[in-house]
Amino acid sequence: MVETPGIDGFEPPRPGRGRLALSEESASYVRALIMSGELREGEFVRLDRIAADLGISVTPAREGLLLLRGEGFVVSEPRRGFVVAPLSPDDVADLFFVQATIAGELAARAARRLSDADLAEVDHLQDQLARAARAGDGDVVVRCNHLLHRKINQVAAAPKLNWFLGVSVRYVPTRFFTSIAGWEEAAAHDHAALIEALHRRDPDAARTAMEQHIRHAGELLVAHLVRTRAAIRDGLAPAREAPAAGSPAAPPTDVPGHP
Repeated sequence: MVETPGIDGFEPPRPGRGRLALSEESASYVRALIMSGELREGEFVRLDRIAADLGISVTPAREGLLLLRGEGFVVSEPRRGFVVAPLSPDDVADLFFVQATIAGELAARAARRLSDADLAEVDHLQDQLARAARAGDGDVVVRCNHLLHRKINQVAAAPKLNWFLGVSVRYVPTRFFTSIAGWEEAAAHDHAALIEALHRRDPDAARTAMEQHIRHAGELLVAHLVRTRAAIRDGLAPAREAPAAGSPAAPPTDVPGHP
């Protein structure tokens, strides 16, 4: 199966990666900041800040913003730079609608193909996820959630659908979901109906459960964006802090991501 980009969340640039890969990293990083509400409509995106955050040069940072301009996330203003384009709650809901539809079909196909060993692996991952959610260990929740979804997608044996899912998932700030109120609990709770359907080998029920699960994640992200914008309007949202000079770049940990 072709890996679905984005499900694992942000990955810092690695030594030896080409400029194209770095520009894609830059696009992924800024896209996540916009989707999470940390970069806001009308705000200028500072190339030097993005380059410093990621530990890259300004050139791939700019190329990443050009990619985002093509996707409609930013607009360029002559002699001024790049500005965050409007992103409405309906835009976010539309992205999750596409993701839910594709993931639902993959779950339906997987329900017909899962072996007993596959189901045992899914059960084990869900047990780990539930324990981590109760313990408040967001990193483990994210990892187990990724592995559980990846297992289902792999078993579906539909590489073209997985490719399209990857395209939709990259627009979701997956590495930030643990900061969204209710996401960890939803990840643990929403899987119950899905796993039950998989055990029954019921494609229709698996599709419905997966679609509801992902739409729920989208609703949580929309609610987060609405709260963030209200805080900005009321002057309650803190500004982003610049990284200390010479410190290693690290993605923010106070923003949202994917089911």
